[in-house]
Amino acid sequence: MERSLRNVLVVSSGFLLLFTAYGGLQNLQSSLYSEDGLGMSALSTLYGTVLLSSMFLPPLLIRSLGCKWTIAVSMCGYVAFSLGNFSASWYTLIPTSILLGLGAAPLWSAQCTYLTIAGNARARKAGKLSKDVVNQYFGIFFLIFQSSGVWGNLISSLVFGQTPSKEAIPEEQLATCGARDCQMATTPSNSTQRPSPELIYTLLGIYTGSGVLAILLIVVFLENIQDVQREGGGERKSPPFWSTLLSTFKLFRDKRLCLLTLLPLYSGLQQGFLSGEYTRSYVTCTLGIQYVGYVMICFSATDSLCSLLYGKLSQYTGRVAIFALGAATQLCCSVALLLWTPHPDQLAVFFVFSGLWGVADAVWQTQNNALFGVLFEENKESAFASYRLFEALGFVIAFGYSTFLCVYVKLYILIGVLSVTMVAYGTVEYLESENPGRPLEPTQACQEEVKEIQTKM
Repeated sequence: MERSLRNVLVVSSGFLLLFTAYGGLQNLQSSLYSEDGLGMSALSTLYGTVLLSSMFLPPLLIRSLGCKWTIAVSMCGYVAFSLGNFSASWYTLIPTSILLGLGAAPLWSAQCTYLTIAGNARARKAGKLSKDVVNQYFGIFFLIFQSSGVWGNLISSLVFGQTPSKEAIPEEQLATCGARDCQMATTPSNSTQRPSPELIYTLLGIYTGSGVLAILLIVVFLENIQDVQREGGGERKSPPFWSTLLSTFKLFRDKRLCLLTLLPLYSGLQQGFLSGEYTRSYVTCTLGIQYVGYVMICFSATDSLCSLLYGKLSQYTGRVAIFALGAATQLCCSVALLLWTPHPDQLAVFFVFSGLWGVADAVWQTQNNALFGVLFEENKESAFASYRLFEALGFVIAFGYSTFLCVYVKLYILIGVLSVTMVAYGTVEYLESENPGRPLEPTQACQEEVKEIQTKM
């Protein structure tokens, strides 16, 4: 197998194992630890730390440790978070959330940088266009990575599916589910009681083992990207410490970046709503916690397939049409969730909403990162760090106000931010059309997850 392709598969497999664990665990935080808002507070702390680390850690770690060891070290924070859930309390979840948050931004920035440089190096060797090889590498990565949501949620559903069946949920409780839920994620309801400790420990053991395997895979099999960089010949003098530290902020002198920050901000908001509010106020409240995994599988599968589809479709339609599709889909979903009263008899509808949310999320995960990769090609590490910073800010806001706002208010906020975001994006497209020397179409460099996989983190 060709060397660069093997490295791409190693990175993709490592992220698959890591986010199989983290993605499934994140989706359960609001349901497992609803007492006193512990679960949502942990997630808010996590992404608050991501926000802070995005300001300076990614460029520093990548340039001092290299992409390989930045990925390996950052993954350790995810494993620590899984271990913290074994004895979930304010004294374990909050510190381990901070550890994970410190590693998340460097992890994703290193991944983006690694695949971009590897693709460019391979293109030089093969005499191909860089964008074609980079497109191929990111297509492979996201095809593998996005499936982590399927496996992580499948594991949680199979494990929690062993929980004895509960009696029918009373109509009085169903009346408080959905957009009318104002329990602020702090009061456990009849269907949000935690499964038995044995089942929780079984799930956490599987997730922790998956994270450890991811670290070992990267450490043993991944080649350091510095070896690939040197193949281009010539060594560059390392930039001064403070130049590296402030490189993320220097990019904000570009008005395009100032406008585009709303894209990752909204991406974080809508992902936070899905994993925090939809899973608890709609799925768990109406159907029970054992259905969360199955509903999120539908989201992850749709997200994965659409990510691959948009990569090919954008070559013919352009990115504006793809962005319009994502905005229209999520706008319709948000309005429908405002009007819908969830009921156990409408089982298929829960999957329809999660599937449509995946159709829209795939737009933000692929096209947002592609846009940043094209417009700020000369400052890759700092641009991707800026992206993670504002996406983390979106998560912080979503999880932060989860404990004191009703669900319908959060939906109104999503609709408002989406509208402003699309106006800002349209402004950037207009500015680009006025500068024909700049590339107008995305190369799909650094299409993401976060799913964060962001969660996506």
